[in-house]
Order: sequence, then C-alpha cells, then structure tokens
Amino acid sequence: MEYIHKSVLLDESIEGLKIKSDGIYVDATLGGGGHTYEILKRAVNGKVIGIDQDDYAINRAKDRLKEFDNFIAYKSNFSNISDVLDDLNIEKIDGIIFDLGVSSFQLDIPERGFSYNYDAPLDMRMDKTQKISAWHIVNGYDEKELARIISEYGEENWAARIAKFIIEEREKEFIETTGQLVSIIKKAIPAAARQDGPHPAKRTFQAIRIEVNKELDILENTIKNAVDRLNKGGRICVITFHSLEDRIIKNTFADLNSDCICPKEFPQCVCDHRRKLKLVNKKPIIPNDIELTENARARSSKLRIGERV
Repeated sequence: MEYIHKSVLLDESIEGLKIKSDGIYVDATLGGGGHTYEILKRAVNGKVIGIDQDDYAINRAKDRLKEFDNFIAYKSNFSNISDVLDDLNIEKIDGIIFDLGVSSFQLDIPERGFSYNYDAPLDMRMDKTQKISAWHIVNGYDEKELARIISEYGEENWAARIAKFIIEEREKEFIETTGQLVSIIKKAIPAAARQDGPHPAKRTFQAIRIEVNKELDILENTIKNAVDRLNKGGRICVITFHSLEDRIIKNTFADLNSDCICPKEFPQCVCDHRRKLKLVNKKPIIPNDIELTENARARSSKLRIGERV
C-alpha cells in the first residue's frame, strides 16, 4: 500500500526558511520527506540532514530522495540535534524546520496503533525500539495519573470519567487494542456530549501518544539548542498542531526574542540573557482555504518563524 503524505503549510514554511543554494539545512522531523524534498531542490550546492526516530520514515525518505546526493538521513530523536550535528562535524546551519506531531503515514498504518479509526494493538511509539508503549500507560498508570495526562495533554473535559472507566475495564482484563480503548471512551462520555465536535476518542488518543513519546517535555530545550546552532540570519520554522505545542513554541520564541527574562518584580536585570531570535511573524501563519479543503489534517496547524540575530 502506498501512503500519500501531504506536507502541511509546505509553501509557507519553505518560503520562511529563505533557502540559500549553498546552505546547510535540517529537517528535524523527516516524516514523509515532503519538506526535505523542497529544500533539496533549492539547496542544490548545500546539504540537508533529515532526522527521524522512526525506521519506516527513514527508509521511505531514503527511497523517495535517492535522486539527491546532498541528503543525509539520520535516525535519532530531534531533541538530540546538537549531538547529531556534532557527529556530522557540522558547527552551524542555515535553517531548521520542525513539523511536530504524528505523521500521516503513522496514522494510516493500522498496526502502529496511533489511530482510533482502526482496531490494532495499543502501541503509538514513534521509535519502535523504545520499551514503553500505549499499552503500558493504559494498563499500568493509576487512575489519578491517567486522568491527569488525558486532561492536561488531551484537554479532555471528561478525563476523570474516562480514567475511571479504563480502570474498571482493565480490572476484568488487559486492554489490548485501540478498538477496546475507543469502546471504553465512548461508554465514559455521555451520548449527548458525543453528538458534536471531533471523534470522542481524539483527545484521549492524543494525550496517550504525547505521553508515550514525551513530545512536550523536550520541546523547549530542543528549540533553544537548535537556535544556538543557527548562523546569523538563519531561520527556524516550527509547525504545531495543537494548543499545548503552540504555547510552548510561542513562549520559547518570546524568551529567545528578549534581552531579559527576569521576573517582572526584579528591580534590575540579573539574568544576563541576550536576545538570540527575531520573530519573523508575530502571529502564527495558518493554512489557507485551499489547503484546508485538500488536507483536513492541516486544520489545526500553525507556523511560527524566527531568525537568528
């Protein structure tokens, strides 16, 4: 089966990178390779490093991009950006892009366990070699912790009730599949509350996926490390898909755009912080109507761009 990947905000992010023909660029979330392909077409005398922790993504990208001899695929988590560049003997780069969240092909492969639309083993690991999967969280976390992550990461109003129902069901038997989990969530959320809005399992699945892959914990430091490796005038583009991610990126960009991050009550600056980033767009760029029509997964996406000073 051929999985069609549509890169979100592709034109806007490529334009935002201000690509130089001899520049060095990093696609920190290689995924389907859509952004990398467009960067490679422009950085003809440069180099592009694509990072992904998913073996399937790495192999697909290598095949898709085999026409380019200036592409390097590197298996790692993007939080290791400094180590990756050190290993490749690259001191500075001219641009980096992050397309956060789960890739289309990960959602579309049932056995990966990311989607509530397929009945499959509970998994949700972006890196299949890591030990902790969705199964361990659903069957191992206590009720209070389950409610916390579903509420915090999924912004789910029925988090406590969903957690309670999960605990009750797993006391009878282990919850093994996404289908079982969807059924439990539907039982937990009253019918009237399921009439409108997204799929009733969407927020819970998002929360568990974020917890499995520790997606939010690493964001702030990763962005700061990436900006430290940018040449002056180099660009960073970050595409987010939900408010939790976007809030972290917005606040991190704001810190990097400030000469002082001391608490407001301090009479004078003691932080010795220096501005590293200029905000290219103060408000996030969102998809246009044409993209929204062609790609439903772009609906909640936002693009923020910064430039190294």
